Amino acid sequence: MSIRTASPAEAPRLAKIIRIANQAIARKLGLNQENAPKHPSFCTQDWIAADFDRGERYFVCETAGELVGCVAYGSPETGLAFLNRLAVLPDFQGRGIGERLVSHLITYARAEKKQRISIGIIAANHTLRNWYETLGFVPLETKTFGHLPFDVLFMQYSLVDFKEQNPLFKKKIVP
Repeated sequence: MSIRTASPAEAPRLAKIIRIANQAIARKLGLNQENAPKHPSFCTQDWIAADFDRGERYFVCETAGELVGCVAYGSPETGLAFLNRLAVLPDFQGRGIGERLVSHLITYARAEKKQRISIGIIAANHTLRNWYETLGFVPLETKTFGHLPFDVLFMQYSLVDFKEQNPLFKKKIVP
């Protein structure tokens, strides 16, 4: 299993991973293209191409030559990075791939001298919230957006005092 930087030419494969990985939660929450057209379960290669055009980077996890997961990294301002579109194919979930992708993104953000990483998740997805908390992300605030049928929970990961507070470091996942 290896993690590498994806290229814009891989947009169709990235979109497929993101769509498939997010279908279960979309079904569980009753999301569809009418009530949540921007939910990742409806991701297209055009979305990924637009991400690349905005300067986002994608990292992918490969195992036996197959792409099984991805995560996007954006940095719109000094000191801040965004973790977006984390996705692992269902057959590969529960094997630590998501954790490795987040760890890779954290290491990358540290190398870029970022101070924090921000994410937004569906507030009602308590399993995902708990998972991110085990990785060291802290809930900040929940917001309601009129165009979304769910609330968004914003979480943050501090890169300050990294070694002392980072559960991934303590687990020796991050160098």
